[in-house]
Parts: sequence; structure tokens; C-alpha cells
Amino acid sequence: MSKHHLDAKRLLCPMPVIKTQNMIKTLQQGDVLEVVSTDPGVKQDIPSWCRINGHTVLSMVEEDNEYIIEIEVGED
Repeated sequence: MSKHHLDAKRLLCPMPVIKTQNMIKTLQQGDVLEVVSTDPGVKQDIPSWCRINGHTVLSMVEEDNEYIIEIEVGED
């Protein structure tokens, strides 16, 4: 397992989800992706996308108007 970071700050829906999807395609099952976004829509959009695509949201934190979401990559 390795940890990766995606800076999706200042991007509006649907770009944070699209960038997350594209990054996850390059990762291995069990890897963790930390997504940092300033779009409050990611609080619903990314967990929904993860449920549909078999990934797991490990944590979601809001600090200083940023949303930090950790995702464990599931099976393809």
C-alpha cells in the first residue's frame, strides 16, 4: 500500500471527481489517495462516486475551508 495526494483545490464540480477518478485509475488496490478540495460538493460527490465504483472513504475532514478526503482504492 502506498499513499498518494491529489490537489483539487479551486476546482468546481465535476472536476474534483473527474480528477479523483483519473488518479485512481493509475493506482493499485489498497493504495490510499488523499484528495484536498475547496468545493463543498465533494462531501457528497466523492463518497457517492466511491460507493458506485467499489472504493472506500476512510476519512473526511474539513479544515480552513478545505475538504480532505482519504480514499482506499478498491478492485477495478
